[in-house]
Amino acid sequence: MTSDLLFVYGTLMRGFDHPMARLLSMHADFLGKATCRGRLFLVKHYPGLLLSGAPSDLVHGELFRLRAPDELLRELDMYEACGEGFAEPTEYLRKLVDVTMTDGSVTQAWTYIYNWPVTDLPPIESGRFLDH
Repeated sequence: MTSDLLFVYGTLMRGFDHPMARLLSMHADFLGKATCRGRLFLVKHYPGLLLSGAPSDLVHGELFRLRAPDELLRELDMYEACGEGFAEPTEYLRKLVDVTMTDGSVTQAWTYIYNWPVTDLPPIESGRFLDH
């Protein structure tokens, strides 16, 4: 199972002056705002997403269609430190999740799930990284 869609909720979103955000905007098409079920935590200057089954737990982000998914995901895996050669457990895992578009349609997209303990991390209650 694979996808050429990517859901981003942190420093990869549009408007961030970040090399990887620029790489994404050059090699992917912005499809719109979207949400996934989860909870957001402030790790450092970036957020971490934990999946949640609760309908009230929503993380807000953006959905992109990758033009060359294999190459781009390889680059992003390295950026998120979960590519080949990183020590386990990696800080993030790339997983396919259900993402809901603003029109209510649901699709599957890759996203990066935080994989380390969040006990000492402050939650971003709104689910919007830009609000923190």
